[in-house]
Amino acid sequence: MLHRLLSHFSSDLAVDLGTTNTLISVVGEGLVLDEPSVVAVEQGTGRILSGGCAVGHLAKQMQGRTPDSISVVRPLRNGVITDFELCEAMLRYFLRKAQAPRMRLRPRVLVAVPGCITPVEKRAVFNSVHRAGARQVWLLAEATAAAIGVGLPIAEPVASMVCDIGGGTTETAVISLADTVAAVSIRTGGDAMDQAIVDYLRRHFSLRVGLPAAERLRIELGSAYPLEEEQLQQVSGLDTVSGLPRKASISSEEVRQALGDPLGAIVDAIKAALDRCGPDLAADLIDNGLVLCGGGSLLKRIDRFISEQIGLPVRVVPEPLTAVVAGMLICLEHLDQWRHTLQSSEDDI
Repeated sequence: MLHRLLSHFSSDLAVDLGTTNTLISVVGEGLVLDEPSVVAVEQGTGRILSGGCAVGHLAKQMQGRTPDSISVVRPLRNGVITDFELCEAMLRYFLRKAQAPRMRLRPRVLVAVPGCITPVEKRAVFNSVHRAGARQVWLLAEATAAAIGVGLPIAEPVASMVCDIGGGTTETAVISLADTVAAVSIRTGGDAMDQAIVDYLRRHFSLRVGLPAAERLRIELGSAYPLEEEQLQQVSGLDTVSGLPRKASISSEEVRQALGDPLGAIVDAIKAALDRCGPDLAADLIDNGLVLCGGGSLLKRIDRFISEQIGLPVRVVPEPLTAVVAGMLICLEHLDQWRHTLQSSEDDI
């Protein structure tokens, strides 16, 4: 009775607090917010620009084009909070934007976290979300949320395997009977791919480009496996010798070569998770295969590349970007069923 009464004045939110993007879903409404996890601040004072509104899309538009007096900052790196004050300010802005004006009580918030974060980093998430305006905070492993969100039969006595390739981390897990059998979390993802392209262009082309330009190359030209028709594209940057602007032509084969190290690390993580499985569960995966989600899974032909490396069928889900937040929303809508998988601030960390 009390819960039903509170639900009229508050809301339950699922927050995918990602290194690259933050997504928020509301019980009864679905996805209501999808914005970059960036904040534009004034150097020296640390004050957020535009009256505290230079967050998300507005701050992203400024990235790489600001004077020295302004910085565009990511409060998270590799899936963990690196700037507590800015993360709280960003979350406060997002939570306020995601809730209906009629909501007068602070919301209950479920947050997805990487499996590789430490107890200290978990405590930082609890504290930041509480101070950002949450009444109660729960945590859920990203891999578990992704598996629920893509509709894998994780409650059944059969192995299901998911790999969530995010901006800062890659989460791989084998799940059976609603519990994790084997999991590997590494701090490699889309950001590492972009940095690899930046480093490749500097070494092989003597060209200095920013991370946003590298991200565009990864999306438009990048692939994990040879394409049926290779492509060529021009990229603009600064010559590392002369310091003058110039253009260079780069092929999809060269971008693929640049991505070799981060892709190799992701494959190694998947193999490590498989190595921790028992023979019966491993046998299930011969038929069930591996499911890919997260923004990194949008890299062209990454399913074919991983399948050849691990010898299992691999598929990318239809909506990889929202898999984690969709799984968290299911947990909130059926809280009694999934409460045992959540960790609250009252639990031991």
